[in-house]
Amino acid sequence: MKIALASDHRGFKLKAMLAQYLTDKGYEIKDFGTFTEDSCDYPDYIYPAALSVKNKECDKAILICYTGNGTAIAANKVRGVRAALAYNLKSAVLSRQHNDANALVLPSFLLKNDAIKRVVLGWLKADFEGGRHLKRVEKIKKIEEKENV
Repeated sequence: MKIALASDHRGFKLKAMLAQYLTDKGYEIKDFGTFTEDSCDYPDYIYPAALSVKNKECDKAILICYTGNGTAIAANKVRGVRAALAYNLKSAVLSRQHNDANALVLPSFLLKNDAIKRVVLGWLKADFEGGRHLKRVEKIKKIEEKENV
């Protein structure tokens, strides 16, 4: 599985840690930046990473900024991307199971590295349940079609 990673300056250290961790776990990583802790604007990095999921260059994305809010907003502007902001393992896993999220958004300020690793692995290993949730995801796709003409 190929994972797009992107962050702003406030998520740089977390992104670097996750890149190494996921590589060690056998995942292929494409790092879209940022590559320093110098102040930057998250859309410059989040948008290309989200596009890589839309264009099927990457299977999923993990996107990071300080609160996760701006990053989630930016990523969800890309048609076909369902970016879920997760603050714990349960919210991350449910975003895959119920919403078929293909992008995980993490806040860099909240969790320690061990907890973040559990959240990320739980999200990556969770599967979309379909069933009653499929109907809802299909409705989201129809909204996207109407809004992106």
